Amino acid sequence: MESRTKLVLTQDAVRRLFASAGISPVNGIEPLGAGEFNAVYAAEANGKSYVLKVAPGESTEVLCYEQNIMRAEVFWYAQMREHTDIRVPEVYHTYFSRALIEADWFIMERLPGEQMDKAGLTAEEKAAVETRLAQMVAAMHGVTNDRFGYVQNELYDDWYSALRAMTENLLQDARKKGKRSKRGERLLYLEEKYRAVLCRAECTMVNFDIWAPNILCRRAGSGVECMWIDPERCFWGDRIADFFCLEFGTPLVKMKKTLRAYNGAAKVPVHATHDEQIRYWLMQGYAALVMETEKYYRYTPRHLGWWRNVLACVYLYHGAFHALRAFRDEGR
Repeated sequence: MESRTKLVLTQDAVRRLFASAGISPVNGIEPLGAGEFNAVYAAEANGKSYVLKVAPGESTEVLCYEQNIMRAEVFWYAQMREHTDIRVPEVYHTYFSRALIEADWFIMERLPGEQMDKAGLTAEEKAAVETRLAQMVAAMHGVTNDRFGYVQNELYDDWYSALRAMTENLLQDARKKGKRSKRGERLLYLEEKYRAVLCRAECTMVNFDIWAPNILCRRAGSGVECMWIDPERCFWGDRIADFFCLEFGTPLVKMKKTLRAYNGAAKVPVHATHDEQIRYWLMQGYAALVMETEKYYRYTPRHLGWWRNVLACVYLYHGAFHALRAFRDEGR
C-alpha cells in the first residue's frame, strides 16, 4: 500500500547497495510485500534470493517508537534465531551509518513460501497453521527479560510504567501533528486505574504484529512449514498483548482453540483470568491508539489506509472500553 514513510529507490540505487555489501551482480529487482512503513525489494544474485529492506528517510517524520526501528528488527531476529525454533531469515548485511543513503537498511535471506493469506491453504491446513502459530507465539514468550518496553526507546522496571510511557509517547506524537486523542487520554486513565494489575505482568518477548502477511507458509512433506518475518514492532512486555492479534476481535476468554494450542507449548499457560482479561482489553485500546496516531504520519484522507485506520479505531476502542466498563461495574 502507498505510504508517506516509504523511501522509494531506483533499481540502480538498489544495485549500488547490494554492491556495497559485496553482492553483485543482482537482477530480478522488484518491490516486495504488503508493508506500509519500510521499502522492501527482492533481488537475485549468484543463484540466491535476497531481500533488501530500507527504513524511512532520515528527514521523514515517524512515531516515537518507530525511531531506529530497523535496528530493533535486526535485534529481534537474533533473539528469535538464538532462543526459539522459529524459522526467520538470516541477516547477511546491516548498514546503519546512513552514509550511502539517508536511511538504515539491511539485506537478508528471502525465505521460501507465500504469505499466509495468499498461500491457498485448505481449511485443514489453515487450522493446522493456526495451531502452529499459537505454538510459535508460546516459544517466543519463553524469551524473557527483566525490563519492559521498546528496545529502541526506554526500558522500565514494570509493565505499567512501560505501557504508560508508550501511550504518552503516542499522545505526544498526535500533538506534534496538532491532534488530540480524547480516547487515548481515556486509555491513559484506565492504565492508571489498573496499575496494580499491569504491575503483576511478567516480561517476555512480544511481537504485537502477528498478521497474515508476516507469516510465510510452504507445503513441506505432509504438512505446512511456517516462517516469521517483520518482527520490527516487538517489545519486551506482557505476553497477553499478542493474543490481540491471534484471533482479532475475539475476547480472550473465548479463544478456546488458540489457548489450548498455546498452553500445550507454553512455559507459562494463559487461562483468561480476571487480570489477563483486563490486560488484554488495555492492549486492544493501545493498538487502537497506534492506528489512530500513525495515520497522521503515513497517509492523508485520500489514502485507503487512512479510512481503514479510522474504522478499525472505532471498533477497537469501543470493544476495549465497553469490556473494561463491564469489569468496573462488576467491582461495584
